[in-house]
Amino acid sequence: MRVGIGLGSNVGDRSNELALARKWLRGMDPAARFSSEYETDPVGCAPGAAGFRNQAAEIRWMGSLENLLQWMQDFERSRGRKAVRGVNESRALDLDILYADDRKVRTVRVEIPHPRMSGRRFVMEPLAEICPERRIPGLPGTVGESARWLTGKGGSACRRIV
Repeated sequence: MRVGIGLGSNVGDRSNELALARKWLRGMDPAARFSSEYETDPVGCAPGAAGFRNQAAEIRWMGSLENLLQWMQDFERSRGRKAVRGVNESRALDLDILYADDRKVRTVRVEIPHPRMSGRRFVMEPLAEICPERRIPGLPGTVGESARWLTGKGGSACRRIV
């Protein structure tokens, strides 16, 4: 199955953290696809939080989504993320499963599609760069259409940089 992953960092060398995550994801799928990096304002973070670097990826994954989530969380912790943390706390690396083909999954640990992705420019704009025609359950149109709608609404800045 094709799985979309959101990548983000707002602590330390943010571009390096994303580069390390890309290398790690390519270890799972050498044909993984990645968007450009985007500079984004922190959303829902503590006052004074640094801006984020965000990116989207799409990988081919044949295992369970629970295993993928666990491996992603293990990798985040290897990059310094605390196992117990506050909501939207600053972090060197944040990885989120955004979608898995056209599946809808809701377990104690996994909710796919990601429940807040459709309202976040920092997710939808990078994702539209790599899969604009993809349809994801719960989105009113394609990824590209959703990204254009969010961009037209304004809100937090999201600038393609690399």
